[in-house]
Amino acid sequence: MAEFAPPGSKSLTNRALVLAAMADGTSELTNCLFADDTLVMIQSLQRLGFTLDVDQANARLGVHGQGGRIPAASADLACGNSGTSIRFLTALCALGKGEYRLDGVARMRERPIGQLVDMLRNLGVRIGYLDNDGFPPIEVQAHGLAGGIARFSHARSSQYLSAVLQVCPFAKHEVKVDLDGEVTSWPYVAMTMQLMDHFGVMAELLRDKATGLPKQIVVPQERYRACRYDVEPDASNASYFLALAALHKGSKITLNGLGKHSLQGDVGFGDVLHRMGAGLVFGRDFITVMGADHLQGIDIDLRDMPDTAQTLAVVALFAQGPTTIRGLHTLRVKETDRIAALAAELTKLGADVDVEDDTLSIQPPEKFKAATIATYDDHRMAMSFSLAGTRVSGVTIQNAECVNKTYPGYFDDLAKVTGAE
Repeated sequence: MAEFAPPGSKSLTNRALVLAAMADGTSELTNCLFADDTLVMIQSLQRLGFTLDVDQANARLGVHGQGGRIPAASADLACGNSGTSIRFLTALCALGKGEYRLDGVARMRERPIGQLVDMLRNLGVRIGYLDNDGFPPIEVQAHGLAGGIARFSHARSSQYLSAVLQVCPFAKHEVKVDLDGEVTSWPYVAMTMQLMDHFGVMAELLRDKATGLPKQIVVPQERYRACRYDVEPDASNASYFLALAALHKGSKITLNGLGKHSLQGDVGFGDVLHRMGAGLVFGRDFITVMGADHLQGIDIDLRDMPDTAQTLAVVALFAQGPTTIRGLHTLRVKETDRIAALAAELTKLGADVDVEDDTLSIQPPEKFKAATIATYDDHRMAMSFSLAGTRVSGVTIQNAECVNKTYPGYFDDLAKVTGAE
């Protein structure tokens, strides 16, 4: 039995940093994640002229908000391979007065940003591409956000919508965002709106009366207020330990700080494992998963929690019968093409894998093969396939340090939980 809490959520840490920077006064953020993706955000905010009190040893950040003002009149922001950072910062720079250039590593230049740019242009922002249209690097020629009506439709990432919503309170005119069809990864948009509310701005969500689907978001012209905010543990990173428990008969792992009242949709991964046969206790602020005698393959749509797809794909190797994972279209434009990467590495271990559009079907191996797993510089490939190594011998993870993107201490925590120290 093991009981612990993973480090703070990357998604919540980066959202809280942006909102605190726009707030009036100084906010205190606790249980923050310090990893590559959040360090990119911290350093970029500092380049934009914001003052941050950084206490990494105690996972704390003090953010001196500027009330919607960007202190620096120009900046070059190196965003690495942090999609969250480049998208949120692009929208934030729109509030400034000056020129801001945003770029990243080679893979970032292959990750689309055109839908975000189009939304911001519709709201009166001047943005230009410095190389290939639709992709970083970009330049924001900022003179504030005019506002008005924007349309969000069939986007490859919900982060485009979250990025725009966060800055809309400072537009010169009220912003209404029309939602065309079902929104990809809606729980992440709901997370953004709940965090905006915590910082004092409540956006209004209108739903279609016939379908019940979100139809429009109206963001009031109000100001964020400084506050104290305690970041939840990262639910996406928690999925590896929940899966670890499910994979080992007689095991029991409790993760504290996550539960029924979490802002993160990925806490629902516990229910996915329960459907496969694992034991589950889902409390207000904890999740416990217990290993099953056997796991059963399932057919499931993960469009609302795509970051757990790789974890489930590895669990599927040890289930009885096939597993089909649907709704994976966003995985093509992550740190790597995660659908192609999963197919290649699952096959190395002996699985039969079929890919059709955004659907992945996995037939477990009759006999496992030893394999060296390529991670494609993708933290989730390393963490998910490490789980296979706790059940079968001969699994080697290449470039394991890529976990530093969101969870630098992952392998140390895995060793503690498995008793492999």
